[in-house]
Amino acid sequence: MSKIRPILWLIAASICILLVIFNPLTAFAAVTQIEEAPGQMLYQSRQNLRDRTGKSWQVVAFKRVRPDGSAMVSLRLVGFLGAVELDHDRSLTLTTSMGQTLTAKDVTNEISQGATTLANVGEYDIQSILPQLHSEIPLELTLPMLTGGATELQIPSIAIQEWQTVAAR
Repeated sequence: MSKIRPILWLIAASICILLVIFNPLTAFAAVTQIEEAPGQMLYQSRQNLRDRTGKSWQVVAFKRVRPDGSAMVSLRLVGFLGAVELDHDRSLTLTTSMGQTLTAKDVTNEISQGATTLANVGEYDIQSILPQLHSEIPLELTLPMLTGGATELQIPSIAIQEWQTVAAR
């Protein structure tokens, strides 16, 4: 078994350090852009997260820009069908790790426009609260359930950064 000479080890370690310093790994935002119709753009960010009980949720922040220039920024939460039933009469609560509490109105019924609303899907207006969030501070979402209880979802800071990127487009 050959020993690595100390000088070779030092050179290899120095190269690795230089690569990290001058070519840092960057987290890229998974923000997508789709033209839904002529002049209508959809920007979105998707995360798959688990609540405290281990149930899987799809979290989608999106901004729809209509041809007339009007825009809407929403957060759609989709739980496993049959496993969760969201209460659409109550708002979503967002609590930062610093204790700041914000609420987002449930707009699921307004968006569905007469279509059947699925109990496992909720859509919330987050346009006015996004500027109040600090991207480096994680969030906890409290989703109201039809049972009267609530489900909590931990939202990492990278997701908040993506949401703010979506809103800024």
